[in-house]
Amino acid sequence: MSRNWAVCVGINKYYNLGDLRYAVRDAIAMKDFFEEVGFERIFYFSDESPEIDTPNGKLQSLPTYGNLKRFFRVFQAADLGAGDNLWFFFAGHGEQHEGIDYLMPIDADPGDVPGTALRVGDIAAALRGCKTDNTVMLLDACRNIGQRRAGGIGLDVQPGMVTIYSCSANQYSHEIEALEQGAFTYALLEGFRLQGANSRATVGRINEYLQQRVPALIEQYQKGPQVPYTVVEPSEKICLILLPDRARSEDKAALKLEAFRAELGENWTFALQLWTRVLACEVDPEAIEAIQRIALKRAERPSVSESAVFATAGSREVSAAVSEME
Repeated sequence: MSRNWAVCVGINKYYNLGDLRYAVRDAIAMKDFFEEVGFERIFYFSDESPEIDTPNGKLQSLPTYGNLKRFFRVFQAADLGAGDNLWFFFAGHGEQHEGIDYLMPIDADPGDVPGTALRVGDIAAALRGCKTDNTVMLLDACRNIGQRRAGGIGLDVQPGMVTIYSCSANQYSHEIEALEQGAFTYALLEGFRLQGANSRATVGRINEYLQQRVPALIEQYQKGPQVPYTVVEPSEKICLILLPDRARSEDKAALKLEAFRAELGENWTFALQLWTRVLACEVDPEAIEAIQRIALKRAERPSVSESAVFATAGSREVSAAVSEME
């Protein structure tokens, strides 16, 4: 079935920018959550994180510009494909420079942002290079000293991705001393851990939760305005189920409806992505039939790219699901 990998970055002690208090703590909390829900691989970068083991040897995990650039270059060869899921979490400074969004590594030079910071679009492209269907970026990246730097990131739309920003443009992303965490990450984990009738397992539901909960925390601890927001491309991915084991029946029904609509529009690749997510939640005969139906329809009008998508995603999911049914 689908595999889940994550990259977590947290930076407190910057060389050339103001230090932060809880960015590393937030990255550790996210890493722990991903372990809790059974992710297969988690790559962790922070001020004091251990080296990262890879099939090609060890990588340095200090989140410098060079180390992160090398990691994303090497990471594109990761053993992931269609049907798998990839998450990226960043807690630290972020900045918008000349209309472009950047994340600031530990050695970023504020006087040379293009030459020493990581362009969000480049990170997104590297993540897409792993050829996963579902990539989620969680950016708690507008921190300043005791707060999270207000640089207005969030201008770029990342094709095919879900991107959740900790605050709107020109707002601070606040760190809360009483919680020893950032308000955004605290609320994000709180929402993800809800189950049953209160579950926030889809993109739309976690977005709704964050837009209510973060401002409530900010008011409670008397901080300035902070409203998270989510950018989804394509927009139909708002129904995407992020945490299958926490999904409600209505979440699955909404996802199946969008999958049917994609089929009706002959958007075979996107329909396959959605049906595959249905199978990630449970063995579903409708999803199995749909994936097989899409294969037959595309066989009538084959293309190299779509055949490759089916070979690496749908067929694997169907085989696993059929085995489980047997």
